[in-house]
Amino acid sequence: MNRRDFLAASTTAIAAGMLPGFARANVPGPYDWTVTPPMDKRQKFIDWMVKNRGEDAKYLGPRYDRFSWMVAVKDVFGDANKRGFLMTPREEFCMPANLPRCYDIDFLDIGYGVTISGPGLVGRMTSVLDIKKGDKVLEIGTGSGYQSAFLSNITDKVFSIEIIEPLFERTRKIYDGLIARGYTEFSAITTKHADGYYGWEENGPFDKIIVTCGIDHIPPDLLKQLVPGGLMVIPVGPPGAQHVLKIVKNVAADGTVAVVRSDIYNGRVIPFVPFTSLVGDKIKGTHNQ
Repeated sequence: MNRRDFLAASTTAIAAGMLPGFARANVPGPYDWTVTPPMDKRQKFIDWMVKNRGEDAKYLGPRYDRFSWMVAVKDVFGDANKRGFLMTPREEFCMPANLPRCYDIDFLDIGYGVTISGPGLVGRMTSVLDIKKGDKVLEIGTGSGYQSAFLSNITDKVFSIEIIEPLFERTRKIYDGLIARGYTEFSAITTKHADGYYGWEENGPFDKIIVTCGIDHIPPDLLKQLVPGGLMVIPVGPPGAQHVLKIVKNVAADGTVAVVRSDIYNGRVIPFVPFTSLVGDKIKGTHNQ
């Protein structure tokens, strides 16, 4: 079996709940936006999640430990974002070989030449957007599906675009499998296979946009599809040396658009996979100018 077939088979096993040693259960009760798991004590969090979400304590301990670290270094802030992180089972979106490391800070391979970003990066990029329930959020680069899953615990309107068709199909199956097990919050995620450089005009405009691949400029269509006063986070810079920018779109009374930029890591370089281009039905090159 070649590597691509192995990865596809492994993910099918994940979606079907067939991985040996990985306890899989249905969520015991309906999703409730008004409840939040305990945040003050590790064991209280684990016990609550086992009872109310049917999750495996083996992953809940590392999730809480990473959460505590992220709060301390300000990678996650705001009650909604803290809740979103704790409610999202990252282990469901990692490859089988990486399950023991799923809450490490590192990027992890998910096949097809791309990665799942570390939880700290996902947490910070999400937190700076200050998303409220009801906000319409567009994600460019569905990838493993973890970022959108996190978002769906904060707002009920999530749209995500993936350029790699087999990855898009694989991740959609993971979502659908989780929804069938009771993770009904993931029903808020609408996905499509396309080139995210052009956004998703028919579902815009968007209150917030999050881009998970690196590019050397802000895509014009994404800026157009952002509401006045809307926010975007995007890695901008040359290949492998991006700065993660928070973009605020301000629109004056005369329609003039002004963009305010700030670096969410205060100048630190963060490498991302490239913002690739779709030509016909083939991925060719990138959108760098």
